[in-house]
Amino acid sequence: MSATAYKQYPSCASVYGPVESWRFGRSLGIDPIGSQSTCSFHCIYCQLGKIEAITTERQIFVPTTQIIDELQTVPLDNVDTVTLSGSGEPTLALNLEKIIGVVKRITKKPTVVLTNSTLLSDPQVRRDLIMADTVAAKLDAVSSNQLQQVNRCVETINLPSLVAGIEQFRQEYSGHLAIQTMVLSPWTPERIMDYIQILHILQPDEVQLNIPARPRVLVRQLDARGNDILQPAPYLVQNLRCISTNVLASLANQIHNALKIPVRYPGMAVLV
Repeated sequence: MSATAYKQYPSCASVYGPVESWRFGRSLGIDPIGSQSTCSFHCIYCQLGKIEAITTERQIFVPTTQIIDELQTVPLDNVDTVTLSGSGEPTLALNLEKIIGVVKRITKKPTVVLTNSTLLSDPQVRRDLIMADTVAAKLDAVSSNQLQQVNRCVETINLPSLVAGIEQFRQEYSGHLAIQTMVLSPWTPERIMDYIQILHILQPDEVQLNIPARPRVLVRQLDARGNDILQPAPYLVQNLRCISTNVLASLANQIHNALKIPVRYPGMAVLV
């Protein structure tokens, strides 16, 4: 079954994929945000293109009943995991806890939530995530300047509160916590040391290093959630500066040697 196997569903569908993921295998996507991209970040590498609504305000975007109805029509035989991500930051969805619950009940598959970590300082958000089997929390920056350059967050977000939110979540969460980091350029020894020090505080179960590999659209496309870009080439930006695989491998080894936890990165076996 191809990544485009569910094209029979309408473009507004909140269940999409499955998507081939180097981290999670064949991953069925659940989009709790919907047709308008909504996030507290506007990352320079975001595959969704320009974020249409930048906010930290939580609300219900997609009714839980809609996700239930869609899930009941989806074949699950070739699905390894179910991942909540999609059109922005999933923790902005007020019905996140209910969505995770129905996804686990209907699919009986491991459930993953990809979050940019900005709302983990909210106790209710942390409670909403407790049932997820894996939470992959974003940490792209080790300084306020880097946070603004890479993630372009709303003004109320700062690095200390973001890190503190992840740390508090780690203390409350018994599931599998991964730190996901996009590496856009070679890091200085000082930046690597700062990153490792933060990881020592956060105590994740693994680290996932990534580089921009998916096309970045200039014009918002819902299908960008699952790697299916429908517009012609002039609508794409594919030339974000990336580090070499050798540099990424070196960084992964430094982190692994310092923390003695698994480190994953594209195209290579996990370091354990």
